[in-house]
Amino acid sequence: MVTRVIRHISELTTNDPSVGDQTVMGRLRDAAMVVDGSFVLWTGPDALAPDADEMVDAAGSAVVPGFVDSHTHLVFSGERSDEFEARMAGQPYDGGGILRTVRATREATTEELRATTRRRVDELRAGGVTTIEVKSGYELTVDGEARLVQVAGEVTGEVTFLGGHVVAPEFASDREGYVELVCGAMMDACADGAKWADVFCERGAFSVDEARSILESARRHGLGLRLHGNQLGDTGGVALAVELGAASVDHCTFVSDRDVEALAGSSTVATLLPGAEFSTRSPYPSARRLLDAGACVALATDCNPGTSYVTSMGFVLALAVREMGLSPDEALWAATAGGAHALRRSDIGRLAVGSRADFVLLDAPRAAHLAYRPGTNLVRRTFLAVD
Repeated sequence: MVTRVIRHISELTTNDPSVGDQTVMGRLRDAAMVVDGSFVLWTGPDALAPDADEMVDAAGSAVVPGFVDSHTHLVFSGERSDEFEARMAGQPYDGGGILRTVRATREATTEELRATTRRRVDELRAGGVTTIEVKSGYELTVDGEARLVQVAGEVTGEVTFLGGHVVAPEFASDREGYVELVCGAMMDACADGAKWADVFCERGAFSVDEARSILESARRHGLGLRLHGNQLGDTGGVALAVELGAASVDHCTFVSDRDVEALAGSSTVATLLPGAEFSTRSPYPSARRLLDAGACVALATDCNPGTSYVTSMGFVLALAVREMGLSPDEALWAATAGGAHALRRSDIGRLAVGSRADFVLLDAPRAAHLAYRPGTNLVRRTFLAVD
């Protein structure tokens, strides 16, 4: 395979504590990196850079690991900008609106869904995202959810079955019947195409007991576990995620001291989604509180049509720094290595020797510019490893 050396990097962030400044960021100044298209082969001072088949001149720019967006809802049709306008005018967010997207998505052709999903993936890639988790959840029928899982699988290996998004309208008077459908025929139809299962454990969606039933069925089907939890209140989702050993519990807007302590003592990642708070005028979760307690924190876009139509991880980083108490470095780590932890992967989110060669060349001399210059896409080029 052709090797490539990236020279004249002003600041290389590896997230490998064994190199560079030997902090958690593993940062090297005046650096170089060698990759072979699939993996990182070498990092070190630019003056010691070995020869390679090709050379990329970073020209004094920073290089960071590719962003890991561990929570998205990319496969959908329609839009809900009127809801955003209403919230900006003072209407509170109550978790409703999902069924509007369900109706629009059911009416879309598979080719239409493919086209819109790929367009959103392209937007994420242009912003430096190299690994994307994608959920189903906008059809809520056996065949429909299987269709969404299939479309998601065409753009990523990190596919999440989210039949437990809300109760399907056909089951409005039979919640128990819908939970049985999700645990049974729907899970059977989707498990082979998915890696994960998720549940929206919240008022207006699924109770703790209902979510537990769905996730336990998912585990029996060989799927990893994820959970939407504590977005609208202290509703027990975080505790359930920790109890079941879920890889991630996402939102964590309202958490008790007991929740924070439980997360800190577990392997469950707290994935924070500040785009949702921005778009719903909700309180931002305190990432600082979680980090100081010892919890692992990730950042993700939560790209969806109702509450976070966001495809910019740079914007997410800026929100996390401004509104959630993170330093620019902590936000960058959460959007790279933190996301990798949320997906239970060690080959991404870092640029250690042997890691996947997923990285981003910034149009800036330091990674701090990602938060320092909000609203500007500072990604000069996104490099994706070849499988």
